[in-house]
This record gives sequence, structure tokens and C-alpha cells, in this order.
Amino acid sequence: MSKGKYYITTAIAYTSGTPHIGNSYEIVLADSIARFKRKDGYDVFFQTGTDEHGQKIELKAQEQGVTPKQFVDNVAGEIRRICDALNTSYDKFIRTTDDYHEKQVQKIFRKLHDQGDIYKGYYEGMYCTPCESFWTESQLVDGKCPDCGREVKSAREEAYFFKMSKYADKLIEHINTHPEFIQPVSRKNEMMNNFLLPGLQDLCVSRTSYKWGIPVDFDDKHVIYVWMDALSNYITGIGFETDGESGSQYQKLWPADLHLIGKDIIRFHTIYWPIFLMALGEPLPKQIFGHPWLLQGDGKMSKSKGNVIYADDLIDFFGVDAVRYFVLHEMPFENDGVISWDLMVERMNSDLANTLGNLVNRTVSMSNKYFGGLVENKKVGVDEGAEDVDADLFRVEVETYGRVVKKMEELRVADAITEIFVLFKRCNKYIDETMPWVLAKEEAKKDRLATVLYNLLNGILVGASLLEPYMPETSARIAGQICTQLIDFSVLEECGKNGDTARVAALYPSGGHVTGTPEILFARQDIKEITEKVDAMFAARKAASAEENKEEEQGAEEAPADVIDLEAKETISYDVFDQCQFQVGEILECQEVPKSKKLLCSRVRVGSEVKQILSGIKQHYTAEEMVGKKVMVLVNLQPRQIAGMMSEGMLLCAEDAEGKLSLMTPERPMPAGAEIC
Repeated sequence: MSKGKYYITTAIAYTSGTPHIGNSYEIVLADSIARFKRKDGYDVFFQTGTDEHGQKIELKAQEQGVTPKQFVDNVAGEIRRICDALNTSYDKFIRTTDDYHEKQVQKIFRKLHDQGDIYKGYYEGMYCTPCESFWTESQLVDGKCPDCGREVKSAREEAYFFKMSKYADKLIEHINTHPEFIQPVSRKNEMMNNFLLPGLQDLCVSRTSYKWGIPVDFDDKHVIYVWMDALSNYITGIGFETDGESGSQYQKLWPADLHLIGKDIIRFHTIYWPIFLMALGEPLPKQIFGHPWLLQGDGKMSKSKGNVIYADDLIDFFGVDAVRYFVLHEMPFENDGVISWDLMVERMNSDLANTLGNLVNRTVSMSNKYFGGLVENKKVGVDEGAEDVDADLFRVEVETYGRVVKKMEELRVADAITEIFVLFKRCNKYIDETMPWVLAKEEAKKDRLATVLYNLLNGILVGASLLEPYMPETSARIAGQICTQLIDFSVLEECGKNGDTARVAALYPSGGHVTGTPEILFARQDIKEITEKVDAMFAARKAASAEENKEEEQGAEEAPADVIDLEAKETISYDVFDQCQFQVGEILECQEVPKSKKLLCSRVRVGSEVKQILSGIKQHYTAEEMVGKKVMVLVNLQPRQIAGMMSEGMLLCAEDAEGKLSLMTPERPMPAGAEIC
């Protein structure tokens, strides 16, 4: 019996280029939730896709000498291929260039205009073309764009505006009465304090400075603002009809149960999108979750440095399910996660090859060695007076489903996977406790040995069944090796509710056989070999990037040697910036972090306090030359574990085009603790 519908979406990927692994993380996270809900009895619809309009795409297409549609066709195809390579189970892949979507967006714009929510005016200010942003004179920094530092020019552009303030109070009330609406809570607080409570400005919802967008059908010199276009995919993709009765799929699925998005675009999803829906008279999504970022542990990803990590890279090195495990398990609920080749190898060897892979291989091999692959539950318990290790194993088996469900209800996917591996670790401990190789020496204990191996295979089956949403290929391979079907969640749910350890302990079919040719699920990796291959790969990419840049520069005016252009980040408010506390710090001690090629651990005096800070600058500074330096410190960064050590802040550096780092130091003598403002 179905537990009801569950409509989950990701943010649609912007087709300005091939996504790196940090971008691809979101589709894997959404897929694990969708797969879990399906196994748990929900009627799931999982939608993802691509966002294909905007000035950046128009300019990139011009650079390549192709039409914008040709450009996005190529990139959208690549994004979809990556989704498939990561074994994601989306039900619909929408493109904002799809005809039905474009027509509905035009109808939505017209409806909001006709009912007075959209009006025509002028957008005036200083304009930064690379950022596609207008600024007031007071927002400029040294007369330049505050985001990217480039030149700006005065511009005045006719535009349509949406009356955001009209719906602001209604949205604030909804957020206050629906605490689950924006998660995690820190994201909700940010939206309320930085945007809603100070008051919303009317939003520009059309542009005339470029043409690659959906035209306003009653004023075709305007194209519709990319966010009104992109956000509408969540309803156009399931049959929303602006002019009349929406289709049966829309009636069934809307409102969405979960919009899963990156924390950098949460403002658009928790303010703009709900207000658009209110204006349309449609229900709001039940929950919007702004997940953290997956960052590279050994420095910023940069095409010029050739160190961008793509999903294909990791799949080639480790396999699909190992990649899925890593990005899901290493991403905290609220704070940013870190990806590094060292950590990937560590997880591959410890969690996958050892805890899981070795467990399955040992158990199948012992079943073949001692019983020719036959698996029978002789139901022979421990000796009288001995600790009942069987009962403890059964207890973990019966409780694990409930623990996993609880974590998944909170969207704590990493913690859910940890609960499953608690079961696998309990199975490994059970081997140490029962010592099958010792039991095999006594004929009188043959039935106990058979029972022990049965209990192990049963525990593996329970764990593999729960693991399927996260590592579907691995679960299928385990089921193939132990020659049975994975268990339905409904069975595990019933056992858990009733505390039925007798039933959960007998789910593996007694009398069956395991495979006679067990295979290794995950091979151990050598970090030295991986590092050599990675270095070679990145060196080749860096050379290719340099050659590409050289070709692009031929015939063009050479840029100043002392200038580096960076991709612009989203604008932040002064209130957000004011939350950062920068002070001068004095490095008292510094040492290399064991087994790390890039980390130094410094003890830094900031005022009367001494902080321990880890920095990836070992290739640029020795520990000895760090001591005594006065440096710029971000003091109130949330502490986190790096390489097994606690880091309590960040030392700020500048980085040139070659990736060389230079610590930011005060020009004049300054005391430790002086505020940087």
C-alpha cells in the first residue's frame, strides 16, 4: 500500500559549462532521497534538468561561433550524461528551452502583468556586464564592481518589475507558521534577517540588453528574467496550465514535497519563488532544503590550475558507487563538506574495502570452505552461560531500519549511511566474537558454525537492503553473491515496529547457497599510485588550458600581466559581510601536519586568545618561516576537523594565476588582535 506521493526536485543546472563534482553532488543527494522514498512505499516523482537562458550563455555561444541553442544542446546533453553516469533515477529531465515550458512561462508573465503584479519601469545604475548586475554609486568599491572588481558603466534599461513587497508579509507569516518550510534553520534565519524583515525591493523581471531568453509575448523587445523562467520549471514540468485546469499529474504532485537546492541560491527559492506562487494562487512547496557545498580540500578548483574534479574522474578512479558513498557520507547536514584524493582513498580502503567488502568476502568464502556454499539456519545458540552475541546482533538488525528512517526524515543522509555501517561493523565484530575458524575444528560444533554463518549472511542481507538507495549497484552485487533478493522495506518496518527479532533474524532463505566464486566488491587503493595518476592528469589539463588560452589571446590585445579576472560570486549584503570578524594574528608556533602534503598547523595569538589553525600552505611556506609572522585571520569561522585535527579559523592568502600563495600581512606594524576593517 502506497504511503502517498512524494515530489522531489533539484535546482536545474545552468548550462554555461560542464559541472564539476561539487555541482554534481546535488543530483546524487536527491537521487538517494528519491530511491529511499520509493523503497519505503512512496509514489515518487523525481525531476531535474537544465536552465538554458541568459546573457552569459548568449556570450559564450558567440565566443564559440555557434547559436545559443546549439551551445545549450551540447552542454545539456553533457549534464544529462553525467546524471546517468552517476546512476541517478530521475523521472523527468526538463529543459527550459522545451516548447511547453516556454509557452507556460509567457502565460505566467502575462497573467501576473494583467493582474497588476508586474509593471513597466526603468532600471538605472552602474552596470557590470560580466556579472549582469546593476549597482548604485554607493555600492561601488573604488568606482568598480563590488563583486568582481571590473569596470562598470552607466546604464539605463527599460524593464518590467514585480511588486515583491505586496506579498512580503504573507510570506513572513507562512515561514513563521511553517518552521519546516526552510531548512536548515540557519538558512531560514538568514533569509528573514537579511532580506524579508528589512523590507523587499521590487524585482526586475525582464531584460532588453540581450535576446537569449523567453520573449515577453506582448512586448517582444523584452525577455523574461532568467529566475522567473527557471523557477517555473517545478510546475511546468508536471503539467501546470496558467489559463485553465492543470493536468492530472500536476493535481497529484503539487505542492512539491522537497526542493533540494544549493545554499547559494536559497534566496531565489525561498523568497522569489514562494511570492510568484502566491501571486498565481498556487500552494507553496512543503519544504526547501539548502544543502551545503562540497569543497576541494587542497585548494580552490580552477581551470587554469587544471585541478577541477569532475564526476567522470572519480568514477574512473573508484567506480560509481564509491563516488556516491563518498559525496553522500562526507557531506555534513549544514556545514560544507570537503573532497580530497587522500580522503577518497582513505574511505575507499577503510569503509568500503575493509568494513563492507571484506565482510562479504570473508563470509561467502567461509560458507564455501566449510559447507560447500550451503547456508542453513540450524538455530544453535551460544553455549550456556556465554554472552548472547546472537541476540545483540539481532537487536541491531531490528533497530537499524527505524534509525535510518529517522535520519532520512531529517534529511541527514550522511548519518543514515552511518547507521547502516554500524550494522556492518556489528557483523564484523560478530565474526571476532564467534571465531568460525575455531568452531570448524570441532565436529560437535558444526551446527553452531552453520548458525553463525547464517546469522552473518542474514545481517549482510539486511544491511545491503538498506544500503540500496545510496549504493544501488553494490547492493545488487551483494545480493548476487549471497544468491537472494533484497528485502522490502515494508518487512523491515514491520519487524522494527513490533521489535520482532525472531523474524528479522530469519530473513535469509535457509537452505540456499552463496556463490561459489566470490568477487571483491572494492579493491584497496594505493595513495601513492593514485597521487601520481592525479598529478599527471592535472598537469595535462593545465597544459591544455594554457594552450587554449594562448590560442584565444592571439590577435587580441594582451591583458595586463598584473591582473587576474575571477568568476563573480553572488552579491552579499553589508549585514552579511559585517558578520565576518577579521583580526591581525601573530603565529607563535607552527608544525607540519603528519601524513599531509599540504597542511601546516599554526598556533596563532589573536588578542589574549591563542587559536589552532590549519592551512593548506605547506608547499609555499616552511613551518620555521611561519613563526613570528603577523597575518590576517578570519576569527569567527566555525571550527571543524581537518585531517583529524581541529581548526579554529582561517589564514587569508592571495593566489596568483600559477597557484602560488602569499599570506596577507599588515603593511605597518600592528598588534596581535588589531581589527581589520
